[in-house]
Amino acid sequence: MSVKAATGEVTLEDVRHVADLSNLELTAEELPRMARDLNAILGYIAQLNELDTAEIEPMAQVGEVLGFTRAVAGETLRPDAVKASADRAVVMAEAPESDGRFFKVPKVIER
Repeated sequence: MSVKAATGEVTLEDVRHVADLSNLELTAEELPRMARDLNAILGYIAQLNELDTAEIEPMAQVGEVLGFTRAVAGETLRPDAVKASADRAVVMAEAPESDGRFFKVPKVIER
């Protein structure tokens, strides 16, 4: 990242770098728009960081706040129970291509 990005401004070079890491092809018209959008997002995050949240309790489950009856005070929506998994040999026998341990799939990302 550039020095400007470290201070909160995303540059076109930053956008190019992240797009390259993400294997995205952005047009010349998309680059400035993406930089503007990312800078706007960072601006909103900076505004949120200015809020005093010292008296706000952390929220773990949105369902608790929304009043879902099954998600009450630490309960989950279903029990977390250990179950036997599918037999690998049976699953691999049904696969179009496998080496017996892993599925074989065609390469889809060229770099």
